[in-house]
Amino acid sequence: MTQIPSLVSRSLSNFVEGLVVAVPRLLSGLIFLALAYLTVRVVLSVVHGSIERLYVGDRELVGDLIVTLVSVFLWFGVALTFLKVVGMGDIAASLGTAVGFIALGVSYALSEMIEDTVAGVYLLRDPDFNVGYRVESKGVTGTVAAIELRKTRIDTDGGDRIVMANREIEPRWTHDVPEETTGGAVDEPTDSEPSTTD
Repeated sequence: MTQIPSLVSRSLSNFVEGLVVAVPRLLSGLIFLALAYLTVRVVLSVVHGSIERLYVGDRELVGDLIVTLVSVFLWFGVALTFLKVVGMGDIAASLGTAVGFIALGVSYALSEMIEDTVAGVYLLRDPDFNVGYRVESKGVTGTVAAIELRKTRIDTDGGDRIVMANREIEPRWTHDVPEETTGGAVDEPTDSEPSTTD
């Protein structure tokens, strides 16, 4: 019977000692989170402002993608650092490794989607590939109706709308420059890659 009070007092003592160690770490973590939140918001606003000036109109999708990727990396870094500040460095290291393996698996599973997105970024940045241009790719000829990150929509002369994956278009396509952009010259074919003559 005399062991119960000593067990309770020992448990309370251990709890208080743990609390004394945990409270400063928790306060440090909260202060870090507040500073990290402000820092991330400032960085993202600067990045967003810079991207908005570079990517306008149809190319806003590229800017939004870049801002989203920067945001994900920043917040993931904040989460790992927070765990380290509050004394969970081992968990942070394990979490970082696990997320790395998960990201590798996801990137392999979504390789075609990633390839479409990368090709879409190149097409959106290309001044020779714009909405309203007549293009030919993979046997499809028509007017570009919309350029998205993963797909491009082309209106054919027959009235059909063809949706093509960007990875199919980006390696090889030709277009006729619109009359208003060339000062009267029409039907000037341009390849996305330098053409070679046999």
